[in-house]
Amino acid sequence: MTNFIPIFPLSIVVYPGESINLHIFEERYKQLITECYAEKKFFGVPPVINSHIGELGTLLGITEIVEVYEDGKMDIRVEGTGIFRILEIIKQVPDKLFSGAIVKHLANEMNPPENLLRYVLASVRELHQLLKVSKDLKKADAQLLSYDMAHHAGLSLQEEYELLGLFREDQRLEYLKRHLQKTLTVAAGIESLKERIQLNGHFRELKGFNLDL
Repeated sequence: MTNFIPIFPLSIVVYPGESINLHIFEERYKQLITECYAEKKFFGVPPVINSHIGELGTLLGITEIVEVYEDGKMDIRVEGTGIFRILEIIKQVPDKLFSGAIVKHLANEMNPPENLLRYVLASVRELHQLLKVSKDLKKADAQLLSYDMAHHAGLSLQEEYELLGLFREDQRLEYLKRHLQKTLTVAAGIESLKERIQLNGHFRELKGFNLDL
């Protein structure tokens, strides 16, 4: 299915099912949000990477306008609902300040292989433990998907965008698995290096090498 949507290009990747908070301050986007909220319409966020708008993006619905300030700026809460591919960008929508796009909405398979899901989740938690960070995934383990873990796996913006372009859950989990395997190797090496540096200069109990062996 193809249709026209307003677009709000941002230097982030938003995934289906993800809820995020946005602060709206530009006039064109204040107009976009006001209209979409009043008319219960969706808008799209295509990621901006290296000053270029990606052809893939996420359709967002406004779940709440948290606060409207005296100057018209807004704090809003939005949620990703699906993925689209841009067919054509409309830079100047008639009588509007914002831009839009003709997009094709893409099918997306969401059923996770349980073993792979458990592996990725355990790897994410191992990474957080190594880095000594604490992250709340905000769902029960059985309800998690690749999208819930992607922002917590140490992906770059480009890698997050690559994940957005995978339309099967097994492919996304496999992508995360391979990334985490590499990242954990590096993180473990850094942790070992930190320990060696911290030990330098301390009194240490070391067993001597037995020359008679």
